[in-house]
Amino acid sequence: MAAPRSPLSRLFTVLLTGLLAGLVLAAAALPGNLLVGFTARAALSSYAALPDALRTPATPQRSYLYANDGKTLLTTFYDVNRTDVALADVAPVMRQAIVAAEDRRFYDHGGADLRGLARALVANVKGGGTEQGGSTLTMQYVRNVLKTDPTRTAEERAAATDPTVGRKIQEIRYAGALDKSLGKDEILGRYLNIAYFGSGAYGIAAASQRYFGKAPTQLTLAESALLAGLVQSPDAYSPISGDKDQALARRSYVLDSMVATGAITAAQAAQAKAEPLALHPTAQPNGCTAVAQGHDDWGYFCDYLRQWWLTQPAFGATPAEREQALRAGGYTVVSSLDPKIQATAQQQATKVYGYDNKRALPIAAVQPGTGRVLAMAVNRHYSLADNPAGQANYPNTVNPLISGGASVDGYQAGSTFKLFTMLAALESGRTLSTGFDAPAKLPTRYPAEGPGSCDGKWCPANANPAWMDGYRMMWDGFGRSVNTYFVWLAEQVGQDKVVEMAQRLGITFRADTDAAFAKNNAANWGSFTLGVAATTPLDLANAYATVAAEGTYCTPVPVVSVTDAKGTKVPVGEPSCKKVLDADVARAATDAARCPVGQQSPYGQCNGGTATGVNDILDGRPVAGKTGSSEENATETFVGFTPQVAVAGIAANPDDPADSVGSAVQSKVIDAVARVIATAVKGQPEKAFTAPSKGLAGEPRRPVERPAVPERQQQPTPDQDPLSALQRWLDRRG
Repeated sequence: MAAPRSPLSRLFTVLLTGLLAGLVLAAAALPGNLLVGFTARAALSSYAALPDALRTPATPQRSYLYANDGKTLLTTFYDVNRTDVALADVAPVMRQAIVAAEDRRFYDHGGADLRGLARALVANVKGGGTEQGGSTLTMQYVRNVLKTDPTRTAEERAAATDPTVGRKIQEIRYAGALDKSLGKDEILGRYLNIAYFGSGAYGIAAASQRYFGKAPTQLTLAESALLAGLVQSPDAYSPISGDKDQALARRSYVLDSMVATGAITAAQAAQAKAEPLALHPTAQPNGCTAVAQGHDDWGYFCDYLRQWWLTQPAFGATPAEREQALRAGGYTVVSSLDPKIQATAQQQATKVYGYDNKRALPIAAVQPGTGRVLAMAVNRHYSLADNPAGQANYPNTVNPLISGGASVDGYQAGSTFKLFTMLAALESGRTLSTGFDAPAKLPTRYPAEGPGSCDGKWCPANANPAWMDGYRMMWDGFGRSVNTYFVWLAEQVGQDKVVEMAQRLGITFRADTDAAFAKNNAANWGSFTLGVAATTPLDLANAYATVAAEGTYCTPVPVVSVTDAKGTKVPVGEPSCKKVLDADVARAATDAARCPVGQQSPYGQCNGGTATGVNDILDGRPVAGKTGSSEENATETFVGFTPQVAVAGIAANPDDPADSVGSAVQSKVIDAVARVIATAVKGQPEKAFTAPSKGLAGEPRRPVERPAVPERQQQPTPDQDPLSALQRWLDRRG
């Protein structure tokens, strides 16, 4: 049933009829070739005088985000669900169907079809049926462009559909100018890319995916006729959200029109009409919370990429402009996310803690030498869905638990920070063989009271004296994670040098208290080497990746390439790297970092480690790393690396730092991170670490070793900042 015509519409018809009736009748009496010329003369004299949007369409398009294989679609971003395609990528029957449905004389007229307009005027004046607009495909294209042009004001866009004679005349003139300057196929291709097909689908590419889950090259005759029929009244005829019977009736109309134009035979039309409505509705994901079903873990990486995007001037002058570019610019983004590494990381994170566990294991993987982020996983669903009562951020959250930011400062990473002390010491001229008779407790110069103090001084301890105490060098001090050795070493080097080293390798102090201490009192931050500052798995993995890359720091980056809607590569996403360490210093630190994971230094000085099972998981492949436990095992951390990948995982309760995860989980964290590394290097050539120079190795001196004590897989617990320890002591006493 046709919709009733409004009084305003009827008035417009009468006015336009009066103005154009004489023109139409006069033109109808002219020979065909003169008619074309007559129409052309009604057009603008110059194509260049057309609005920019008609000459260079700026239609909003969907942006695509892929994994690093360029094939695995993570999600899309859009305000308008549209993707432009070349006419050659549209099935011929679809091209024929849209012409038959909307403008049978498309290839004969000069942009405005005066004969068609005359028929429409007569039919509309008589009434009694569906209104006919008499608009050609070219005129419809003009109208669609002007009403969606993002460079125009809202008032200007609204004027593109005003029921006025002036607007219609302008539309005819613009159509004539386009017809003079563009080929018919160019106009048809542009029309197919901008037309609205209902159910949120703009353009033929989006429509073919939305209704049939296929590319426009694969459309059949029946499917093409159905889509072509929707354009006249997209919302009413949509078989997804509208009237299926009307959609089928319109399909039959289009098929009959195709017979009339000679595009198909009557038999082909009859066969297509007999086909059932075989829809395969496919909704395009939109944004990071709409990643593919079963892969909501991708959302954390997606959100990290989006935050990175908002900092890139190539996409606009302000974050708002960059956001709009992502949602309307038609970009193709090949990200750095490796689906296989991500899958293993997610599997391992959820193996340690389930989705419904209040504790979490965020894991990050980074490629040394490029900074490309390969995986970001955690036992949470990236979702805005409500959580059960009492569960603020699990199993669903969109907080950046892996990368930090917003309300996430990070987690204490324990003795993994000893790396920064070792690097600062090596850079200052000390050697790996720097020795110290590490006591069970070490009085320092920092004042403290209560637990952890010795005669009013902060006094960190080794939790397993029988295995840790005694003469240590950097190799076994790092391998056995001897607290008193590294607190002593940090005092020799200067705590401020250690803090600066951590910052140089990308450790960001997101907690206000940490940032203030680093800025104003770094020289007195005695417990820094024991990992009391909050960090994230991503920062930690990238810091260790800097060592793996022999001192080359690369800013973390989530993309491999970005191309715009025209296929032009955007100059963003290339590795941004700089040398922050002497290569020999980095090699020396790597040499000591092989001790914790059960491997041996080329200098033969490893004699125990806190994560020796890693060597077996990697089948002896060169690997290095470090465990870390914060005070009272509030968190458990492991970070490992090869020349090709660095991976870090931190077990913690993101909502309650006082909830200790316990030492028992450390072996699980070590195993999880090691298996992510194994996936990352599988199939890659084995690469050896370069040994440091003899100058940085020094001359090892080793007194008679104390009786060996069986190695523990978990890292001994370091003491916390003295002020924090004092506060806890006071709290316990009420």
